[in-house]
Amino acid sequence: MAQSAESSTETDWVSRFADEVIAEAERRAPGAKTPLATAPVIVVASGLSPSGPIHLGNLREVMTPHLVADEIRRRGFEVRHLISWDDYDRYRKVPAGVPGIDESWAQHIGRPLTAVPAPAGSAYPNWAEHFKAVFVEAMAEMGVDYDPISQTEQYTSGVYREQVLFAMKHRADIDAILDQYRTKQKPGGKKPQQKQVDDAELEAAEGSGAAAEDDGSVGEGGYFPYKPYCGQCGKDFTKVTSYDDVTTELTYVCTKDEFTETVKLSEFNRGKLVWKVDWPMRWAYEGVIFEPSGVDHSSPGSSFQVGGQIVGLFGGEQPIGPMYAFVGISGMAKMSSSKGGVPTPADALKIMEPQLLRWLYARRRPNQSFKIAFDQEIQRLYDEWDKLEAKVADGSVLPADAAAHARAVRVASHELPRTPRPMAYRTLASVVDVTAGHDEQTLRILSDLEPDRPLTSLDEVRPRLDRAENWITTQVPADQRTLVREEPDVELLSSLDDEGRESLRRLVDGLDSHWSLDGLTTLVYGVPKVMAGLEPDAKPTPELKVAQRTFFALLYRLLVTRETGPRLPTLLLAVGAERVRKLLAV
Repeated sequence: MAQSAESSTETDWVSRFADEVIAEAERRAPGAKTPLATAPVIVVASGLSPSGPIHLGNLREVMTPHLVADEIRRRGFEVRHLISWDDYDRYRKVPAGVPGIDESWAQHIGRPLTAVPAPAGSAYPNWAEHFKAVFVEAMAEMGVDYDPISQTEQYTSGVYREQVLFAMKHRADIDAILDQYRTKQKPGGKKPQQKQVDDAELEAAEGSGAAAEDDGSVGEGGYFPYKPYCGQCGKDFTKVTSYDDVTTELTYVCTKDEFTETVKLSEFNRGKLVWKVDWPMRWAYEGVIFEPSGVDHSSPGSSFQVGGQIVGLFGGEQPIGPMYAFVGISGMAKMSSSKGGVPTPADALKIMEPQLLRWLYARRRPNQSFKIAFDQEIQRLYDEWDKLEAKVADGSVLPADAAAHARAVRVASHELPRTPRPMAYRTLASVVDVTAGHDEQTLRILSDLEPDRPLTSLDEVRPRLDRAENWITTQVPADQRTLVREEPDVELLSSLDDEGRESLRRLVDGLDSHWSLDGLTTLVYGVPKVMAGLEPDAKPTPELKVAQRTFFALLYRLLVTRETGPRLPTLLLAVGAERVRKLLAV
């Protein structure tokens, strides 16, 4: 099979995992001489629990296998990326800050997520579908191709019936494996020390399908790895008390309402295997070769570790499974206060293009933590991205960076839609900040940025322009927005000395001949140089830099009432020459 251009020049992390997955698939292929091309489809997997907003930490659970699957697909192999929706998991708690719910939702704790009402006003039939929908839409925008599997559908339709009966028949073997990892009490009642995982990282990992659950129940006949949902209250506060391997008769009691029921497990579909058995069962059932796991699997006795032993009982093998690290957020205070949690991919896609979000996940190895910016840092990230694009265009990019870029802008089947004319994000943000999103004014200013090649339509800078506008309006606090003065600051102007007045006159006199982004940049930096008796293109000295900062602060105070703001050349273009003359007139 053909190798991708990226993988043949540099072993970036995605290519390395793709190599390992292909080698593992070849090893598992039936018949030693069978070529992989005729073997079953290569399967990679993710697991998500739609127990609440599926956030940017959970996205790593999807992006890691997506990137690997896409690389395998580029090489000409057939691959499936499964996303198992753990929507048959129990509803564990009422999440904070989710619109449309209140504490009355606590009455549903213990029910399957698909049996919990959606938040008030939702267009979706239940809790799980409500939170799936936003994530599914974001994945489509990011070009993530996958096969969804609803665990509610799998269990309630009896797809796993043989696996459930097998697990119950071999419950003693499963119990023996689990017992190796169960916490033992030390003398004096102290539990052994386990590796500590940061609370924030556990929160970010939550939703990966690794929610904490008990190992099962112990009753007459020993240990049972199956948990029914109660036939009366619909909740999982149940305990299996007995099971007959021959007849498959199972008896359980609900500890909430003391309801007892005896059913035939060979015909009963209202329950599921406990998580530490369910996950390895699915590895074997689906033939999963690659699946990452979050930091909650780093402790002894974790689901991934235990599953590695249990999967063999089901005739399968443990997948290659890198642990992925925490994804942090910078500047999420506003988002947190409004939504009560970590931002979602949909939130990020409101302020950044899909390519940038994909790049943030593609350029870091899974075990490297990183942050996604909702604050001013997003401007620096976009600058970094634009520099990378320029290096790709001129051929000076390093191979690993080229690979990350390629994975960000396209998938195996197509290139993601992009902004036709990607002007600097910080410039677009500054302009819409000043114009308050007025299209005609915005077009005028952006056209002035490059007079030799003026914009003919704002569509040329969309969707990046829309993302920058969303960032300004939703993430920048009101007291940091740019408000241009309506009238001159007469008091400040009258207090200036002769040097200050002369510097303003030189700036105003040079506006017409410098009316472009580059020209105004030369002008605002050059005025302090000329005032110091230097040439406009003189190299700055420490003293000159102080004079420039003082001059810039004066301009900001006269234009926008404070000593900082958007880059001055952009601000001057946005304000317009006539209004600048009015506000700086001395």
